[in-house]
Amino acid sequence: MEFRHLAGFVAVAEELHFGRAAERLHMAQPPLSQQIRALEKELGVQLFERNTRSVRLTAAGDAFLPHARRVLDEVQLARRAAVAGGQGEIGRVGIGFAGASSHEAIPMLTRAVRAAHPGIEIRLRGQTYAGAALNLVADRELDIGFVRLPVRREGVAVRVIRYERLVAALPADHRLAGEPEIDMADLAEEPFVTFPGTEGSSVRDHLVRTALNAGFTPHIVQEAPDSYTILDLVAAGVGVTVTVSSVQHIRRSGMVYKALRGDVPEIASALAWREDNTSRALAAVLRVAEQVLPTPPPGSCVD
Repeated sequence: MEFRHLAGFVAVAEELHFGRAAERLHMAQPPLSQQIRALEKELGVQLFERNTRSVRLTAAGDAFLPHARRVLDEVQLARRAAVAGGQGEIGRVGIGFAGASSHEAIPMLTRAVRAAHPGIEIRLRGQTYAGAALNLVADRELDIGFVRLPVRREGVAVRVIRYERLVAALPADHRLAGEPEIDMADLAEEPFVTFPGTEGSSVRDHLVRTALNAGFTPHIVQEAPDSYTILDLVAAGVGVTVTVSSVQHIRRSGMVYKALRGDVPEIASALAWREDNTSRALAAVLRVAEQVLPTPPPGSCVD
């Protein structure tokens, strides 16, 4: 079975017309018909029902089609991997991120890298909070980290990929649940649930800083490792929280989000990497990231 026979079969199966399929393959129709007959003879089945007016897949042809497509796709990936390897765009890139706030960025980036550079393997390290991700990049244990500004580490480069704002999450039966927006000071007497204080969570840092600016120290009654669990705790009435606007895609019965009034800081999310990392694979991933995760203008916060 030859590769050209499979390519010819798939073209005819998709066009259901030998003339259009031959034109698509940049060949004459008679050789294409010969290829299909040779393939049918080798398989011992008829792949198409054809007459002077129409072409249709047989049951055998319909069953054969997805497998033929898969072979062609794999060959194409192999070609691209060989080209990428020849250009040095092959290798592994480790990326650290934390949960819900990266739920859109991570799939977009990994899919785009896989499509553009199949020779590059992306190794994802989840539950890596911004502070921890920055340390791991600085210590050369990760190639890229999803972090939040400010970043003050010598030798680490950053590029902003998103601006966010802080929002409060309250139980649905909370006394402030009916308000369109609230002041941070309104939460001074409330119990809080948030991320652990020892894992480098920038969200927790922003919560504490914003509370201090509002004149109180937050009473943290429970910690949880991710936004999903934290918001479950809020919905259960354990406490309130302050989080970033990008997690508002998480909806929980028994919980509401509220905008914060006043001088609430804009939070910049960024990619961080070592300036002296000479990996070609890293450079290729950063180029793809510039396309799929471009730097937005300041003030364009995620709702």
